Amino acid sequence: MKVAFATQDQQRIDAHFGWAKHLAVYEISPEGYHFVQDFGFGEDLAEDGNEDKLAPKLDAIRDCAIVYVAAIGGSAAARVVATGIHPVKVTTPEPILDVLAKLQDVLKGTPPPWLRKALMKGQARAFDFEDDEEVKS
Repeated sequence: MKVAFATQDQQRIDAHFGWAKHLAVYEISPEGYHFVQDFGFGEDLAEDGNEDKLAPKLDAIRDCAIVYVAAIGGSAAARVVATGIHPVKVTTPEPILDVLAKLQDVLKGTPPPWLRKALMKGQARAFDFEDDEEVKS
């Protein structure tokens, strides 16, 4: 699965989604992770209510399952979720590689439901009808 990180320095999760100078994308699995691409954005990213600046960011991470951010506004969060991406807010700046290592450990075990759902992004949903009870009218 692909994971994006909102970052100013390309090392830490330290940026508000709308103001991020970079969105660093990594591919991760239980076996490991690797850098995929860094999407750079211009300098004019100040909070201004300009929702148009979100479109290129959403387009850049459209195939990601998760985006880690230091902060994200309500309307931006709604747009991220509507794109099928799970936003995760960190309370203090964290090194991207540390978060990837922790996430990889979680993937090796039993991921929580929100992460299992994120892992399924882009895959056909499978139904197990054997567990369903028969509905009687």
